Amino acid sequence: MRFATFANGHPDGRLHLVCRHNALTVATEAASTLQEALERWEEVAPRLEAQYHRLNEGCLKDARPFEPTEAMAPLPRAWQWLDGSAFDSHGELMEQVFKLEARHALGRPLMYQGISDRFQSPAEPSVFPSVQDNIDFEGEFAVITGAVGMSADAEAGMEAIRLIVQVNDWSLRYLGPIEMKSGFGMLQCKPRCSMAPVAVTPDELGASWREGRVALDLRLSLNDDPFGHPNGAAMAVGFHELIAHAAYSRDLPAGTVIGSGTVSNTGFRQVGSACIAERRAVEILDLGEARTPFLQPGDQVCMEARQADDTPLFGAIRQQVVVRQ
Repeated sequence: MRFATFANGHPDGRLHLVCRHNALTVATEAASTLQEALERWEEVAPRLEAQYHRLNEGCLKDARPFEPTEAMAPLPRAWQWLDGSAFDSHGELMEQVFKLEARHALGRPLMYQGISDRFQSPAEPSVFPSVQDNIDFEGEFAVITGAVGMSADAEAGMEAIRLIVQVNDWSLRYLGPIEMKSGFGMLQCKPRCSMAPVAVTPDELGASWREGRVALDLRLSLNDDPFGHPNGAAMAVGFHELIAHAAYSRDLPAGTVIGSGTVSNTGFRQVGSACIAERRAVEILDLGEARTPFLQPGDQVCMEARQADDTPLFGAIRQQVVVRQ
């Protein structure tokens, strides 16, 4: 199944189904919001599946064209946003170039808890306080879970994966090292994230969903210039293992969002990167200095992962950078 949410004056919006190829949409009958559907999944999923089948068969007269730029984030607000760093090539490169503590060698997943009271919509301008903070994008995949009990194992984590989404995890790179050195974690350096317009159940990916990983290229562009197309299959640990890590000492409520961290491949010189910081690190290694600037007001960031046959899946995140000062 594929889901989108449209504004209706409520913070959680109105849940809709989206047909395959993302051409048509219709309001859901079994649940009014995605959070409600997640909390009642076992009860409502069969009814949602039946309606989704009718939508794809062209049997719903109230279906209308799907306009992704009008959509909110599929899950506009969540109980938790827990973001991992599951691509070793990204972490190891950043540690090498910027002389960071070797956290990827700790033998445990890296994860932080970010802001989740509102996810930005896919076409919403992103507002930041200052260009001096070194504004950066981070292309990621993420999963949305059902309820997970404390100390659940990876097998239970896999069973709890309800939906897959695509995320832009904005970062303020100047502030990141300062906050990490404080020992109290990240706060100011992590503004609101953005979500692509469509959340999909794992079966929608077909063979591209394997071992708890999204085996698809995430294609990114900056001001319409190609920036990178790393593949999500390279996660050192799968989403099910990240869920087990997050649940070690807490229950995870239905609607918890777990991020992969910046998508990265060892062949970053060939496939490019999913964030500016990684490209700058490669430039330092190859050229002796970083040449790609961080984002400026008016810059346009686009990212989208499509099916292996190039048909749409999550839809695109297309956002403009706005600076208040």
